Amino acid sequence: MEISGRLAISAYFLLFAPLHSLLADPAFKSWARRVIGPAFDSWQRLAYNLLAMIMILPFLFILLFLPGKTLYLVSVPWNYLMAAGQLLLIAAMLMILQQTGAVSFLGLSQIGNRGRADDGRGLVTTGLYGRTRNPLFLLADIILWLSPIMTESLLTFNILATIYFYLGARHEERSLKAEYGEAYEEYKKSVPMFLPRLRSASR
Repeated sequence: MEISGRLAISAYFLLFAPLHSLLADPAFKSWARRVIGPAFDSWQRLAYNLLAMIMILPFLFILLFLPGKTLYLVSVPWNYLMAAGQLLLIAAMLMILQQTGAVSFLGLSQIGNRGRADDGRGLVTTGLYGRTRNPLFLLADIILWLSPIMTESLLTFNILATIYFYLGARHEERSLKAEYGEAYEEYKKSVPMFLPRLRSASR
C-alpha cells in the first residue's frame, strides 16, 4: 500500500512536537539536571540543538520522496523573486541571532561555563524585537510559505509548522516571563506577539 506524504508528515509531527517540547520543558530539564548532574547545564543547549537537527531529517526525507501532488508551481520571474525573498529572510534571521548571541543560542558559550551564557545582553528589545516579540518564529514561517513550489506534503508541513511555531512562541514567552519578570510584562504591553508594528518600540 502506498504511503501518503500527508499522512507521514502528520504522523511524524505527532511524535516530533511532544518530544521537542518535552526537551525544552523546564520541569524536564530540572529532572535531567538532577539525574545527569552539573554537566547537564554545560551541554544541554548544544545537545538540544543537535538533536533537533537530527529530528528534522525525517521531515526532509518525506518532503523529498513523498511529495504528493504538486498544488502549484510559480513561474519565472516570480519564483526567483520568492527565492530571493527567502534568502533575505534567512540573512535577517542570522542578524537577529547575532543580536541575541549566536554562540549562546547554539549552546557553545555554555560549555565549561556551568551553563551560563555570560553574554551580558539580558532582555533584547531593540531591532526587530522592538517591532515583534517573536521575529525568529515569524521569519521562519514566512520562509516556509514563500516556497515557489507547493506540494501536498509541503502544505501539510507548513500548516503544522505554523501551529507549532505559535505554540512554541507561547511556551518560550512563559520562560522569558519567569526569567525577566516585570520587565518582560512591560515589554509585552508595547510590542505585539507576531504581527510587526510599523514603529519600533525599542528602548
